[in-house]
Amino acid sequence: MNEQALAERFDECRGHLRAVAYRMLGSLDEADDAVQETWLRASRAGAGDVANVPGWLTTIAGRICLDMLRARRRRGEEFGGLAGVERTDGRDPEEEALLADAVGLAMLVVLDRLGPAERVAFVLHDLFAVPFAEIAGIVERTPATTKRLASRARQRVHGAPALPAADLARQRRVVEAFLAASRSGDMDALLAVLAPDAFRRAEPAAEVRGAHRIAGETLANPARARNARIALVDGAIGAVVAPRGRLAAVLRIAVEGDRVAGYTVIADPPRLRRVSIAVPG
Repeated sequence: MNEQALAERFDECRGHLRAVAYRMLGSLDEADDAVQETWLRASRAGAGDVANVPGWLTTIAGRICLDMLRARRRRGEEFGGLAGVERTDGRDPEEEALLADAVGLAMLVVLDRLGPAERVAFVLHDLFAVPFAEIAGIVERTPATTKRLASRARQRVHGAPALPAADLARQRRVVEAFLAASRSGDMDALLAVLAPDAFRRAEPAAEVRGAHRIAGETLANPARARNARIALVDGAIGAVVAPRGRLAAVLRIAVEGDRVAGYTVIADPPRLRRVSIAVPG
């Protein structure tokens, strides 16, 4: 395969490679950098007699993303482990917000908590159906060990519900109604889903009580509502506030019957790291 033919095949695969890299890295700028580096390495190496060009390119992109994740982790260790909680780049925030929402804010938050090899193994196998034998060469493990990496990541992504499925489903309906009313700015819908004596707690602020007061505060903070999505928080249905997929706060939500009894806002980074977050089934 000559360079022109390889360039044409690469352009056909560009969208796929970008999707893979974004889920591995959680940043469109970094994903685009990874895709560009994939082309540079592929063009230098030449496709030769490669039978499966998309698979070959995906493998190259996977190695590049793994190196970038490892470098990010090293930077995080140098700066006290806080890197990645809030990353900024030069891209249009609206574009990245749309993609983050399409992928799932809770998914991006949980993926960001995985180790580099776990994240690569899970993304490639569970989200893009790459065989473990191919992933093993990327993460430099045996296929059996790679399978265990993906299994461990899968358990963390989906979590361990602390309640029966029926209770979780009921909680989810209530919390979804609360978040939908918050995003739409519908005062009547908010009051309908909040218990009359509902509470809102957030450190260092004192506790606030009363549905009307909480609804008023919620409508006065549209950015938080716009970036809040359902998540499994410590085994129960709650929410993450994650602008562009970057975790800013967690809402631990108490549901009683068909109403929100109250919620606690956790935004302090050390406390956030102790909260278990997973993608609800």
